[in-house]
Amino acid sequence: MQDQDLIKILVVDDREDNLLSIESILERESYIIVKANSGRAALKILLKEYDFSLILMDVQMPDMNGFETAALIYQRDKLKDVPIIFITAHNEDEAIFRGYKVGAVDFIYKPVNPELLRIKVGLFVELYRKTKSLIVQEQKLLNANASLQREIEEKEASELKVRELNRQLIQNNIHLKTVNEELDRFAYIASHDLQEPLRKIRVFSDMIIQKKTGPAEEVDKYVMKITNATIRMQQLVSGLLRFSRHSIQGGDFEAVDLTEIVREAITELEIKIQQTNARITIDPLPAVFVIPLLMRQVFYNLISNALKFRKKEVSPEIHIYSQQEEHREATGSTYYRIFIKDNGIGFENQYSDDIFVVFKRLHSYHEIEGTGIGLSICKKIMEQHNGSITAISEIDNGATFIVGIPEKQQVRLGNHFTF
Repeated sequence: MQDQDLIKILVVDDREDNLLSIESILERESYIIVKANSGRAALKILLKEYDFSLILMDVQMPDMNGFETAALIYQRDKLKDVPIIFITAHNEDEAIFRGYKVGAVDFIYKPVNPELLRIKVGLFVELYRKTKSLIVQEQKLLNANASLQREIEEKEASELKVRELNRQLIQNNIHLKTVNEELDRFAYIASHDLQEPLRKIRVFSDMIIQKKTGPAEEVDKYVMKITNATIRMQQLVSGLLRFSRHSIQGGDFEAVDLTEIVREAITELEIKIQQTNARITIDPLPAVFVIPLLMRQVFYNLISNALKFRKKEVSPEIHIYSQQEEHREATGSTYYRIFIKDNGIGFENQYSDDIFVVFKRLHSYHEIEGTGIGLSICKKIMEQHNGSITAISEIDNGATFIVGIPEKQQVRLGNHFTF
């Protein structure tokens, strides 16, 4: 018989002859018999050992009887499932009721019938073995269930990881497509816009060489055209550098009042505002999490454009205000739209997307200075802020640029400023 199949039985009786008698009756079953000659002795044993399959206990014992001992035994959680069979010489209903009340599972009456004792002990031993087997099977099922749950969780985690990788791959493909489009536009600029001033420089240089003996005024005119072509090329190259530089973040995100950001941008444009006699009105703007340096660049470019594309003989009027949208699930925060509205020359609304394309211009640089870089930089900055920038306009009826920005804390409105 293996160790795990060994059955331990505690026999409690104050008489040594009774202990020996029970031990001899059960000895052929290969049980491990542990004997105690009092209730206190039984409790002392049970303090150290609790892996008993059955307890056989005499009811009538000095100092502490069997019922009192059983009550104390069942106070311990580790012993509450050990069955107790009482051995007694009395079969009164009151004694039997008391025994069952304290937790007894059965009674054996004196004088003890050896065969009956073996049968009853055998039944409870078999019940113990089956119960133990069920407990083992239950634990195996629990372990198998836990293992299955871990596999399910690992599978779900793997699926989430695959979905996230697919999402990143799609984003990378979109980004790569955008980069390729920008490279295509750069190739066009390199082959067209950048070569235009180079052609002029070459043409007028050749003309100067051919007219070495010509009038000084004519030579000066050619030199001025070369200088202007050089300035134009310098502007284009500077624009390319600025656009490239804004692919890198310009600082850390922090909570700032957009009113202050706009005021700083206006301060930088103070001379141009005075020259054009412009009027700029700022309504209360929200506080949001942004990169201050980059966001200042956005408002600088938009206000500068409003001043640049003004109507002749009409003072520019620029109105900057905000609207709060409902909570957006995509961003996880409140969303704000900042409007920069002007009374300038406007543009056909069908070009509202094209104006954000790098080097895309709706007017010749001979009409209005510029490189077509500013709005594309604004778009790139807003993408870094998980925001957006759009525009609506009509010819001769001004333009409105809309900057969308998410925020992550309670809004604090600034004061109303009029410039």
